[in-house]
Amino acid sequence: MSNKAHNFSAGPGILPASVLQQAAEACINFDNLNLSLLEISHRSKNFEAVMDESRVLVKELLGLGDGWNVMFLGGGASLQFAMVPYNLLRTGGTAAYVNTGVWASKAIKEAKLIGNTNVIASSEADKFTYVPKGYTIPTDADYLHITSNNTIYGTQMPSFPETNIPIVCDMSSDIFSRRVDGNKFTLIYAGAQKNMGPAGATMVAVREDALGKTDRKMLSMLDYRVHIKGESMYNTPPVFPIYVSMLTLRWLKENGGVDWIEKVNNEKAATLYNEIDRNSLFTGTVTVKEDRSKMNATFVMTKPELEPEFDKLWKAAGISGLRGHRDVGGYRASLYNALPLESVQVLVDAMQEFEKKFA
Repeated sequence: MSNKAHNFSAGPGILPASVLQQAAEACINFDNLNLSLLEISHRSKNFEAVMDESRVLVKELLGLGDGWNVMFLGGGASLQFAMVPYNLLRTGGTAAYVNTGVWASKAIKEAKLIGNTNVIASSEADKFTYVPKGYTIPTDADYLHITSNNTIYGTQMPSFPETNIPIVCDMSSDIFSRRVDGNKFTLIYAGAQKNMGPAGATMVAVREDALGKTDRKMLSMLDYRVHIKGESMYNTPPVFPIYVSMLTLRWLKENGGVDWIEKVNNEKAATLYNEIDRNSLFTGTVTVKEDRSKMNATFVMTKPELEPEFDKLWKAAGISGLRGHRDVGGYRASLYNALPLESVQVLVDAMQEFEKKFA
């Protein structure tokens, strides 16, 4: 795969080459069964082993202790915007939300359909260019919902709030990228398609003692307890995305785990942000540097009329997926775990070459 493009896509994102190779082989012959992974029963011992290892790896890499359950579900993180309040927000209770971007806004919208929802902090008025701080967390809320990383606007929580109420965190775009104390949270969810696997699976980790406190009559498919009891197989799970997620988590562990990848990610982010700050033709979009995402670096040109020329240059360098989200424009370089430092250097070289030509 030496001719593979330098993939800066925000998601579905880049996966390790070895994982793609193993996944491709499993699509032809899985576990020497002479059957494709796409054909086998999800209730076979072979796939049950995949599910079991996936859950164990999640708990190990997040440092989760006893009392935690891990599920792999369908519906994407967007379904969790509804499932979280459906399972945790009591009738007459209130949920607290911090609004840091598009996905947090969508989570708030769904929660308001379930019950009382209080947005206690927001950076929306400033186009989500920073992460709110210094806000008061209500002590009587059923939970606090936060989004750790914001792919569209390029912000990331440098640290997490301190509170005695349950914390729910959407970690879709930076899970397993840095060391976090998973036990600070009550529920963590993440779509697979950034740092784990292909689109189609969502990981949910929840403390079991947080469940069963609402008095609403629960629909089975939306009840975490049903999925926990069914070991993520209440209905047919997304077999292939779960298998690829297992391979990716195994790859992460074998290479040194979260401590290893955090150092790699810090180096990648520093390499790119140093060039953004140095280069006269580019500027970052996040107004508070400590809030800059190490997963999604967003930047714009100081001379927007030169964008077509820069687009030609980076595409010629074998770079893919660099354009910013349609809502904000500019550029976005996603630096997910599997992206090598070499790819970041190719982008930096392209930016330097562009400056020499047009500055």
